[in-house]
Amino acid sequence: MTLIVYSASWCSDCREAKRFLQRYNIPHTEIDIETTPGAAQEVIAQTGKRAIPQFVIDGKWVQPYQPGEGFLYEEMAVLLGVAQSDSSAPATQPVTRQGSLS
Repeated sequence: MTLIVYSASWCSDCREAKRFLQRYNIPHTEIDIETTPGAAQEVIAQTGKRAIPQFVIDGKWVQPYQPGEGFLYEEMAVLLGVAQSDSSAPATQPVTRQGSLS
C-alpha cells in the first residue's frame, strides 16, 4: 500500500491524522501544502476544495476526518487494515443502562 498525506503544520486535524498513522506504524509520505509547490492546487484539483488532511491511498483520495467531528478512527482503521485497540479513540458502542426508570 502506498499512502500520501497532504497536510500543513498549522492543521490540528492533520496532526491527529499523523498521530494515528504513527500509532499503528503505517508508513506514509507527507506533503506539506504550505511548503511544497503546487500541493495546495493538487488538493483543490482532486477534491474540489482546500481541505486537509487528505490521504491518497494507492491513488484514491480519501478525507480522513469529518468537519466539526474530527478524525474518522474506525473508518480509517478499516480502510488501512489495522486493528483498533487503542482506548484513546472515541468509543462508538452504545451505552446500556440497567434498571428501570419507573
